[in-house]
Amino acid sequence: MKNMDLDKSSNPVFVVMGVSGTGKTTLATALAEKHHCKFLEGDDFHPQENIDIMSSGRSLTDENRMPWLKELSLAAASHRRNEAVVVTCSSLKAIYRDEIRRQVPDVAFIHLEGSFDYVAQLMSQREGHFMPVSLLQSQFDALVSLQSEEKGIVISIENGIDAVLREAEAFLADNRNAACGS
Repeated sequence: MKNMDLDKSSNPVFVVMGVSGTGKTTLATALAEKHHCKFLEGDDFHPQENIDIMSSGRSLTDENRMPWLKELSLAAASHRRNEAVVVTCSSLKAIYRDEIRRQVPDVAFIHLEGSFDYVAQLMSQREGHFMPVSLLQSQFDALVSLQSEEKGIVISIENGIDAVLREAEAFLADNRNAACGS
C-alpha cells in the first residue's frame, strides 16, 4: 500500500477497517489515547434501523450503508479541523471507502485482517455487540482489499494485539512524524 503524503494544512484521519470482530475498536482506542486524537466509533453513527437489521441477522445493503458512511465521514472531516482523528469503520468495499474519501481525500486506512475461523472465534467470545457471528461470512464476501490508489496498510490480527499495535504505530510513524497530537 502507499505511504501517505498528508495535507499538512489539516490534521490526519486514520480509518481502522476490516470485517466485524477484528479488533477495530481495540486498536483505534489505543491509537487515539496514545496520540491524543479524537476517536470516532463508527458503530455509534449507525441509525437504529441499521442496528435492527444487523441484530436480526440480515446484512446491510449498500443503500443502508451510504447515509451512515456519509454521516461518519462528515464527522471525521469536521473534527479534523481541530485535531487528528481515528475512526472505526468496516469500510468493506472500495465504494464505501470512496464515500469517506469524498469528505476526507487524504484519509489513511489501517486494514485489520484475519482468517474466517480466527475472526469467528474472536466474535463468539465477545459480549453485548449487535453484530451476530452469522453475518461474518457476508462481510468476508463483501470485502474488497485496499486498492493501489488508497493510502493504507494491511495488518494481520493473528499475531495478537501487541503485534498489531506495533505495526500500526510504525505505519503512523512512517506517514507522519508526529501522528495525531503527540
